[in-house]
Amino acid sequence: MLVGFIGLGAIGRPIAERLAAHGDMVVHDIRDEAVAPFRGRVGVALSPADLAARADVVFGCLSTLDAYRSVVAESQGIYGGRARIYVHIGTTGSDLAQELEAALAPHDIAMVDAPITGGVARASEGTLTSIVSGRRETVEQVLPLLRAYSREVVYLGERVGAAQTMKLINNMLSAANLAVAAEGLVMGVKAGLDPETMLRVINAGTGQNSATLTKIPNNILTRRFDYGGSLAITLKDLAAFMREAGALAMEMPLGAAVRQAYLAAAANGVDGLDMTTVIRPMEQRAGVEVGQPR
Repeated sequence: MLVGFIGLGAIGRPIAERLAAHGDMVVHDIRDEAVAPFRGRVGVALSPADLAARADVVFGCLSTLDAYRSVVAESQGIYGGRARIYVHIGTTGSDLAQELEAALAPHDIAMVDAPITGGVARASEGTLTSIVSGRRETVEQVLPLLRAYSREVVYLGERVGAAQTMKLINNMLSAANLAVAAEGLVMGVKAGLDPETMLRVINAGTGQNSATLTKIPNNILTRRFDYGGSLAITLKDLAAFMREAGALAMEMPLGAAVRQAYLAAAANGVDGLDMTTVIRPMEQRAGVEVGQPR
């Protein structure tokens, strides 16, 4: 199958690179600088419709819900051409995934709901985890492509949207780990503890999590704030998590508190900010800075 890939952002680009090494491919992005590294190596489409006219299977990795609607479901989107499978690898929530599936079905395009988790570094390594739902026979068709960038592929059943629900739960837990760990580190520094020593204790004990193992030592203590997960996308995912809970008539007080911590970091805007900046309002309130010791 000839693969089409739309959305060459921070995580889309390394995934597209892995797929390009797998076989024939065509890519599209509205930004010339995102497409530039692929020119001369794979096909470059002028629009989503142009890409879908040339590809058998289309992958979408976009940053907003409106972008997905525009690229996938509208009249200038991916139907009306050669494409017969759409693989939805972004995190949008089950409601949008089901909306897109309904829009594509009359055009004989099957949808695979396949959000990924693992971060930018693992995307480059080809060791992401793909969380997948959709018709089993369609999933089997694209499985070799998913494995081009995934160390593990977990199938959750035939209902499109099931994978989105699982991904939102995962993302909320990841965001919560970072926010709570950041708050704990700020408290410790305020009390006179050394942050590196605190991490040594936490990572050797029951408080260990992905934030204390990677994000805090690599991206907060260094004051680089460059983990690669944008604050804007973190807020989008947390809003989708709360929307999903609302559809199930469930209250999520802890999820709401986690979201509030990230909203505080976005008080002056989100442009260019990494999710690790969640610690900054906490530091400001405490009058300390969690950094490497002098």
